Amino acid sequence: DMENPDRVLIGSRETASGLKAREELVEIYANWIPREKIITSNIWSSELSKIVSNAFLAQRISSINAISALCEKTDADITEVARAVGMDSRIGGKYLNSSVGFGGSCFKKDILNLVYLCRHYGLNEVADYWEGVVRINQYQQERFSLNMLTAMFNTLADKKICLFGVSFKANTSDTRESPAIFIAKKLLEEKAEIIITDPQALRNARADLAGLEGRVSFIDDPYRAAAGCHAIAVMTEWDLYRDLDYQKIYDTMIKPASLFDGRNIIDHRRCHNIGFNVYPIGKPALTHF
Repeated sequence: DMENPDRVLIGSRETASGLKAREELVEIYANWIPREKIITSNIWSSELSKIVSNAFLAQRISSINAISALCEKTDADITEVARAVGMDSRIGGKYLNSSVGFGGSCFKKDILNLVYLCRHYGLNEVADYWEGVVRINQYQQERFSLNMLTAMFNTLADKKICLFGVSFKANTSDTRESPAIFIAKKLLEEKAEIIITDPQALRNARADLAGLEGRVSFIDDPYRAAAGCHAIAVMTEWDLYRDLDYQKIYDTMIKPASLFDGRNIIDHRRCHNIGFNVYPIGKPALTHF
């Protein structure tokens, strides 16, 4: 971000000292950032720009996830819908990958800051609109856990479920607001036994789930983690999980074995042919029932 940003936004007070400080920062950044990428504004504009950028990104995710729920009730495929919509040059294809939901320390926090500001200034309808982005994200996670319960014959008691990934996104150890932590807690409420695997985030996951050690296990190796489980839920889009030997994994699991793809990164048809009952996001389930 520091070396090759989309833009640099510098906010300041509209005073002599503020404008002087702004120009000094512009000169510093201009040593490696093209001038056309350096934006200057007043303080309110710069603060709102940061919050609104994250709100718009989260809005995109909640929008496609809302449509994924409709796709699961029809014969539509969310990947096909997202591709068609994203090819519209006015919309574009970024942040149109349906999933179990967004996490991290910024999106929810910044949206709720925006909601607070709107309510403070009496803009309740605007606040409700942005609060809906967070509600849809919560709904998507609750819907995912409910789909797991329903698919596994409405009981998870004493069933072993392996979560592939616990960080809120790939290539980080950050588990703040991670959908995987929420899903793990929901499954534990249903008396399931949880095994979590992740290449980087197990230490943070242990802290997030402290006090539940007797019902949650943490295993680095995904093959060992999935062995003896009734189901796998892909929670983080690590490239590692795209390339696993799912035949080898299936052979070690309790049958019928289920695969819930919360990131739509697995070859669903191939895993179904292996023997899995496959439950993607926003697509028809592939089962052997």
